[in-house]
Amino acid sequence: MLNKTLLRPISWLAFISIAAPAGAAAACEGIDSQPDKQRVFSEAWGTRYNGQRFQSAENTSINAETAPGLTLKWAYGLSTDSPRSYPLVTSDTLFIGDGGRGLVALDRETGCVRWENNQVKDISTAIVPATIDGQPALVFSQRYSGVYAASAATGKILWHSHITRNPVPMYSGTPLVFSNKVFVPISSQEIALSFNPFYGCCTTSGAMAALDIQTGELLWYRPTIKQEPRVTGRHFLFVEKQGPSGAPVWGAPMLDTERGLLVFGTGQNYSHPATQTSDAIFAVHIETGEIAWVSQFTANDAYNMACEISPAHPNCPAGLGPDLDFGAPPIKVSLASGKDLYLAGQKSGDIYAIEPETGETVWATKIGAGGKLGGIHWGMAASESLGLLFVPISDVRSENDDPGRNPGLHALRLNDGTIKWSLQRQNQCTEPTCWTGLSSAISAGPGIVVTGGLDGVLEVVGADDGKRLWSFNTNREFTAVNNIPTKGGGIDAHGPMLADNLLIVSSGYGSFFQEGGNALLVFSIAEGVSP
Repeated sequence: MLNKTLLRPISWLAFISIAAPAGAAAACEGIDSQPDKQRVFSEAWGTRYNGQRFQSAENTSINAETAPGLTLKWAYGLSTDSPRSYPLVTSDTLFIGDGGRGLVALDRETGCVRWENNQVKDISTAIVPATIDGQPALVFSQRYSGVYAASAATGKILWHSHITRNPVPMYSGTPLVFSNKVFVPISSQEIALSFNPFYGCCTTSGAMAALDIQTGELLWYRPTIKQEPRVTGRHFLFVEKQGPSGAPVWGAPMLDTERGLLVFGTGQNYSHPATQTSDAIFAVHIETGEIAWVSQFTANDAYNMACEISPAHPNCPAGLGPDLDFGAPPIKVSLASGKDLYLAGQKSGDIYAIEPETGETVWATKIGAGGKLGGIHWGMAASESLGLLFVPISDVRSENDDPGRNPGLHALRLNDGTIKWSLQRQNQCTEPTCWTGLSSAISAGPGIVVTGGLDGVLEVVGADDGKRLWSFNTNREFTAVNNIPTKGGGIDAHGPMLADNLLIVSSGYGSFFQEGGNALLVFSIAEGVSP
């Protein structure tokens, strides 16, 4: 059993090279190329394998008392206005994907570039730690080309794996590295290929794959739809409609180390017939990928991007569904009674507590109106010591203006799902691209919750009562350490990170008509956690 030891700080031996390609901006000078043992402040997208996005006092010195003293340490200008990577932080380095520039290793104190690798651009996931051939490594995915492992010392690519079982895969969710395996969530490009009326939609399904950590070799592949697609009709006489399809895995998985289960959510079907595995939570055995159970929460949800052009588009499914994915990764918590629960948040605005052994629902709570860009998007956080689940709600105004909209942060009691407190967000701006809600994932720490709004406002609130402790409007221009024009915008996707004495966030996300920006912002308090 590894669950107890995973809560302790992780030691990671890294030999960071200061060499960078010719012409690299803000290259480091005078920095020791072989620092001492490195401490890694997260082991997965969800900070720990349980997906709680909770950073303990052992790993962060930012808490309810120190958070009001946060100040901007440095800003780095990213090469995209829709940042999609999430950093890995060690004692002296911050690793992150920098849009069209590639993978970069930044000095934690100054933001200068230790090294960069320009081979893999537009990295779409978090950077997670691994050990390959006894040496520290980094694992991440590029949105279309697949999964990569790179040396933490130099950035050199060690292996690359592309899942050919799906002809048009998309890698949106962050891989999870555990023991000798890399678990890879897979969605499908057919969600957007459906735009083309001459494309026969659709034949592929989402999946979870397991790779060998040393080589990237495929160990097992678990599609989310068991049935093979078949021709269900035609349009334009020669374009075949096919199904079932869809049930993509958009988010990172959660790992229950005690039960040996990998737990993840799926999205809607892309075409009819609908399946019982869309808009569902899966639990599979980590050694084989065999299904332990599947629990579906919204049936008959068929939707693809063709429907955004018109419900009459030939690729838009008849009986259009509401598009209510589980994009936020599930969370495992242990109650004071000793009972475990899995917690899942849906774009519908519903939160479910699930029995780990059977997949049965223990309690359910609905917050907000939900919708395609509503409800819970990227991720919740939890504090077992307080017995609370923290739920960010998007509920953007452009999609649903009914009284049920509830953008903001909400704290639910773990044992029964009742609401302890709610923090409504006020409009900070009036531009059509500036929204009030919380779409990005959030993070929690000792007595605090950290949120990033679609309006660009970064906030720290008290975990016990929701009282605002500190805020910073990132939707503005910054002077960047790499001397390129840098501006923040809406905060979305992976959201804020707590690590040691740092609070880190990428500001700007123009992918869905939000306020774009390219600012990687690093805030700090005076002192960090002792290594």
